[in-house]
Amino acid sequence: MKAYVFPGQGAQFVGMGKDLYDKSEMAKAMFEKANEILGFRITDLMFDGTDEDLRQTKVTQPAIFLHSVILAKTLGDDFKPEMVAGHSLGEFSSLVANGALSFEDGLVLVSKRAMAMQKACEMEPSTMAAILKVDDEVVEEVCNAVDDVVVPANYNSQGQIVISGSFSGIEKASAMLTERKARVIPLKVGGAFHSPLMDPAKVELAEAIHTTDFAIPVCPVYQNVTGKPSSNPDEIKGNLISQLTAPVRWTQTVKNMIADGASSFTEVGPGNVLQGLVKKADRSMPTESAS
Repeated sequence: MKAYVFPGQGAQFVGMGKDLYDKSEMAKAMFEKANEILGFRITDLMFDGTDEDLRQTKVTQPAIFLHSVILAKTLGDDFKPEMVAGHSLGEFSSLVANGALSFEDGLVLVSKRAMAMQKACEMEPSTMAAILKVDDEVVEEVCNAVDDVVVPANYNSQGQIVISGSFSGIEKASAMLTERKARVIPLKVGGAFHSPLMDPAKVELAEAIHTTDFAIPVCPVYQNVTGKPSSNPDEIKGNLISQLTAPVRWTQTVKNMIADGASSFTEVGPGNVLQGLVKKADRSMPTESAS
């Protein structure tokens, strides 16, 4: 079975999508439609902006979504997913790719999600850090022991977790984890994604998702919150809402896709981070980038 995976925030780069815009009339039309829906020329920022422009959550998320979804569309008949998953933001890309969401509705939701998350970040400054070379259980134990907001946010692979929380919570947890021989890497992000500090954004996103039509997809989506497959529109909606404050269970997602028969993984969108994470779960698994 062919599995397709879609990247999340952090995969962006200046120039992303320009080749698609230049070589495909269909892609060009989709990009221009996106400019119209968003009310600003996101293509200018994607193609010729700065790294700083692209790091703004309200720009980053729709930019990665557009690159991924339009790339999948240009694959034409070669794109025949039998299972899909997306990392955080990438879950929205995967839902457009498997027919659960229209392109237009997906973009509107991603834009609202990005704006709500950026607003939540401005309300209470916060951050994230990558934790390497210790077991998941150690990270969980330390986060539970800290008397501040800090939680596991991304279970990316065995021995690689991202924690999320207040600046003081991250500082305390980082010090304790360093004592446990972990490698701690502070991340340059706008806030504490996938943590309780995203509650205000979750409320806004829930309202938007509940009023959006979701169809039965052509193949299951393995969702971040559970790591398990779903084709039920109501269940998909609920998990998308929960995703904002719950951890991304990517390790479990990949393992479940492999257990359910995935024979190869194709990453659709900017970068190749997800291919590396698949290889950490199973070194023998074939991976590639869509092109």
